[in-house]
Amino acid sequence: MRCAPIHASHGDSILHRLPPHVKIVSAVAFVFAIVATPREAVWAFAGYLAALAILAWQGQLQARFVVLRLGIEIPFVVAAFLLPFFSGGETIDLLGIAVSREGLWDMWNIVAKATLGLLTSIILTGITPVSEMLRGFQNLRTPRLITSIMIFMIRYVDILLAELHRTHIAMQSRGYRARWLGHITHYARLFGHLFVRSYERGERVYLAMESRNFRDSIPTIAGDRASTTQWLAVLTVPAIAWTVAATSLLMV
Repeated sequence: MRCAPIHASHGDSILHRLPPHVKIVSAVAFVFAIVATPREAVWAFAGYLAALAILAWQGQLQARFVVLRLGIEIPFVVAAFLLPFFSGGETIDLLGIAVSREGLWDMWNIVAKATLGLLTSIILTGITPVSEMLRGFQNLRTPRLITSIMIFMIRYVDILLAELHRTHIAMQSRGYRARWLGHITHYARLFGHLFVRSYERGERVYLAMESRNFRDSIPTIAGDRASTTQWLAVLTVPAIAWTVAATSLLMV
């Protein structure tokens, strides 16, 4: 049970060197363009996918890095594939099975937009280290309480994943091998034990922070400025995406 790390990939591309707040604004604008695109505009979604593939290549992201992180949407994709069988309205014959036409469109809409949105976030986090991402949010004047919560969340997710991996290795070193569904109870105990240890660690860390006069916010990280050229260059991608979305809306 080895969990993928949440850190960015190592690289030194043009995308890696861009100011983080510029990349965040561009990614959010691009995702909103995807959401605004009507589901019937299949050609538009193909264009978005091509643009993301180019950005992933330019950012020196390996296919394995991207595919492993796409696995998080598998439960949602499985749920979406049930829509054609349970939605009402006109039905069509698909491989000898009667399915709902509206359900098929709903399935396509969910899968396409969710996948493209997730790819956008994977590329953003892949070319932006966590520390730079937090600095980017601070440059965008995000409330300090929110950035503090994000800092703690990212830090403790990393710690919990490492703790889970060590505990699983300890179980294997004692000869434990999960071979049937009944062994899921052992993992339930593992997660319960991990929850208790995490809660106790959180209390100890909070007491340590209070003893050092912590006042509900992390000190601001020194920011960096983005030039007009950088803003124009990065915002070109979402601008094109919004042009495509507007065109597809007019064509529907």
